[in-house]
Amino acid sequence: DEAFVEDVNNILNSGEVPNLFPVDEKASVNETVRPKAKANGKILETPAELWGYFVERCKLNLHIILCFSPIGNAFRERLRQFPSIINCCTIDWF
Repeated sequence: DEAFVEDVNNILNSGEVPNLFPVDEKASVNETVRPKAKANGKILETPAELWGYFVERCKLNLHIILCFSPIGNAFRERLRQFPSIINCCTIDWF
């Protein structure tokens, strides 16, 4: 499914998937993150700062393993369409 590969590409590139969380859930995440940020010595006030902290924590703790078959043109096309698969990954050619 190409939509899934696009989401993975976005995660690898920026650390988040656009429009994954509705506004109300984003506010809830921000309020949950505030005490954890304060416990780590960070004073974050704006929603953008809190969201940025959340994304950074996710990026530190997220590990993704992708398996693609290198046979055929589909693999080459995906690499061209989604450059973060090459630029932001360690590739184990086996």
